[in-house]
Amino acid sequence: MSPPSPALAVSGVRKHYGDVRAVDGVSFDVAEGEFVGILGPNGAGKTTTLEIAEGLQEPDDGTVRVFGTSPWPRDPALLPRIGVQLQASSFFDRLTAREQVTTFAALYGVGQARADEMLELVGLADKADAPEKKLSGGQRQRLSIACALVHDPDLVFLDEPTAALDPQARRNLWDVLREIKSRGKTIVYTTHYLDEAEVLCDRVAIMDHGRILAMDAPARLVRGLEAATHVTLDTAVLSLQTAKSLPGADGAETDGVTVTITTRTPAPLLAALAERDAVAGLTVRTATLEDVFLHLTGREYRA
Repeated sequence: MSPPSPALAVSGVRKHYGDVRAVDGVSFDVAEGEFVGILGPNGAGKTTTLEIAEGLQEPDDGTVRVFGTSPWPRDPALLPRIGVQLQASSFFDRLTAREQVTTFAALYGVGQARADEMLELVGLADKADAPEKKLSGGQRQRLSIACALVHDPDLVFLDEPTAALDPQARRNLWDVLREIKSRGKTIVYTTHYLDEAEVLCDRVAIMDHGRILAMDAPARLVRGLEAATHVTLDTAVLSLQTAKSLPGADGAETDGVTVTITTRTPAPLLAALAERDAVAGLTVRTATLEDVFLHLTGREYRA
């Protein structure tokens, strides 16, 4: 029995603007029901890749298939199956939040009840009668997501959906995204929040300079880095000189308040600290997706 076709198949896609290679030979598949994140510095090519997959731009080379169909040129039969939330959205002047979502719903023949359900889902039920111009930036972001979901698409594209949200609203939106996935929907999104991608995504693709540098489950990417573990204690508990001499310690440094020990064999180090009764206030930091990201893309500032 042949495996099911992917919801999204991107193969050898390129998009150039003069000498700028915005997307430079990108290939990846997304299975139905999968939650995939695309991560990268500013200018990495994330948004252009999404716009090509959504059918908003034509690639210079390569192919894209959404449920087996090319999204370019625009295919009216395909549009009801995809939902799109862009980085920046424009709404109709003078309409309330409910009227905005209802208008989008009407384009797909969806009734008022579904619009109200989406406002509830994104936490805007209490703002349903508020004009869009009275909403905060984070509330407008959530309104944009409600509009993208109102017709119950099978594949959802979200471009930095949690940008401009405060920490509480961001965590609430995580629950929204989990709920969407639990309904069997496929999600492809971009984000700058690596902790978010590590928690939510089945797989992540790390992009830079228009190319995918790595793509796998977050935990596998972290394990593949083979990064050191950092153990931090208060200087009142352990001196820098003693820290350097402990079994398993590859190095140690202090900021005057704490001592941080670097190790690739944490078991003997932690055992030695326990023998010295030096575990009060101890913290252990293992590698994260952020370490993988910085390892692959570098640490220089990107405007």
